[in-house]
Amino acid sequence: MKRETLMTLTVRSFALVLMLGTAWQARAQNEKAYPSMAPLEQYLIADRDAEIALARSGGPESVAHDAEVLVFGRHGYETAIRGTNGFVCFVQRSWAAGPDAREFWNSDLRAPICLNPPAARSFLPLIIKKTEWVLAGRSKAQIAEDLKAAFDNKVLPTLEPGAMCYMLSKQGYLSDNDSDHGGHWHPHLMFFVPLTEAKVWGADLPGSPILAAEDPLERLTIFLVPVGEWSDGTADSGHEK
Repeated sequence: MKRETLMTLTVRSFALVLMLGTAWQARAQNEKAYPSMAPLEQYLIADRDAEIALARSGGPESVAHDAEVLVFGRHGYETAIRGTNGFVCFVQRSWAAGPDAREFWNSDLRAPICLNPPAARSFLPLIIKKTEWVLAGRSKAQIAEDLKAAFDNKVLPTLEPGAMCYMLSKQGYLSDNDSDHGGHWHPHLMFFVPLTEAKVWGADLPGSPILAAEDPLERLTIFLVPVGEWSDGTADSGHEK
């Protein structure tokens, strides 16, 4: 059967994938809750080199090799390796999702991502700003207010044309709900555009390979295109499901 007949895909901000099938709904009452931020140590990766490798696994080697690499520390994201091709690779934490996401505080989430230059200039500032608010101890409700004010006051930039990213890591953990694929869903590309309707791209239609998530709070729409291979060159065995 086609993938779209088996599941509905919901994505918040960039990139964190939540798969909501019938089986998931049946066991929703048993899911872990994340009412507040865990101790900061739980979001950190102790081995800096391991975080760099994980970040680079988000994109194909031809992109990630010369990309800038960020690592997350106690004071936010910092540059671990300076790049030369304009791409930026890093590991998103749970608050890359929208403040209304159930797993916003899930300290297990690790989402390797490689942004192209337009996305690095216009989408990355959103992640950096949200990280600042998280480290300042802001609640989900306060972050939602902060987002509105930041966009209204043009503190955050408008998404540039052509902003996109790679999320091809087999080592990522994007959601507790994705039990069938080890938490990393499928390798995919994401395209970031100012808030628009999914139908503009023909997304979410029967037979369409494009999925979409509209996020009015963060004023963007994310279009997702699953692909057949992980960044290590191995095939995604569930790509046609």
